[in-house]
Amino acid sequence: MNTGYANPYVVSEAPANERAAFIRNTYLHLAGAIGAFVLLEWLLIGVFGAQVAPLAMSMIGGWQWLLVLGAFMVVGTIADRWASSQTSKGMQYLGLGLFIVAEAIIFLPLLFIAIAVSGGNLDLISQAGLITALLVAGLTVTAFITRQDFSFLRGVIVIGSFVALGLIVASFIFGFDLGLLFSGAMILLMAASILYTTSNIIHHYQPTQHVAASLALFASVATLFWYVLQFVMSLASSD
Repeated sequence: MNTGYANPYVVSEAPANERAAFIRNTYLHLAGAIGAFVLLEWLLIGVFGAQVAPLAMSMIGGWQWLLVLGAFMVVGTIADRWASSQTSKGMQYLGLGLFIVAEAIIFLPLLFIAIAVSGGNLDLISQAGLITALLVAGLTVTAFITRQDFSFLRGVIVIGSFVALGLIVASFIFGFDLGLLFSGAMILLMAASILYTTSNIIHHYQPTQHVAASLALFASVATLFWYVLQFVMSLASSD
């Protein structure tokens, strides 16, 4: 199987004990990334909220948000490259850490808005977190039970992501609201992304790439949570 990797074999061709270790390490790192993300948000909002809120809300004024999104994409590309390093374990962890920090920062405006919409509590965030967890669990179980190679979804995800980015830019230029339908479509796209990434964890990563695999999965889970939260907020605002 030619995957373009330097390693002589991918995880699906590795001995059973190596496959088990890779999957275990990947999901332990994913749990650690989610835990670090939650801790950062608790510090930024729960402890330093009064100082952070004005800066966070200034990120979404006018064209600033497009600049923030552009910076996030650049940082995400760098973080993924570092996490995929074949020469330095420290560089891999630096990439994962950088991405977690970037996610924590870009989530701040949405979380502050969600708290305001829910009357100053965490109800909507908790609901979105539970829905996201259930969706991720269901998709993960599906991928592992079926053992299906979902690599064919890559084209759908790439095209869908470019279409979504175009719609986001257009919404800023022409001033229209993307609304509930867009959030629902993005939830489906991120569900496909989680299936694709989980399939890669089962079939296509190298046995030593658990940090890169956890970053890819964390990115998909975080983006799914973003749009689930937007969906829940839209429903709450329409009541």
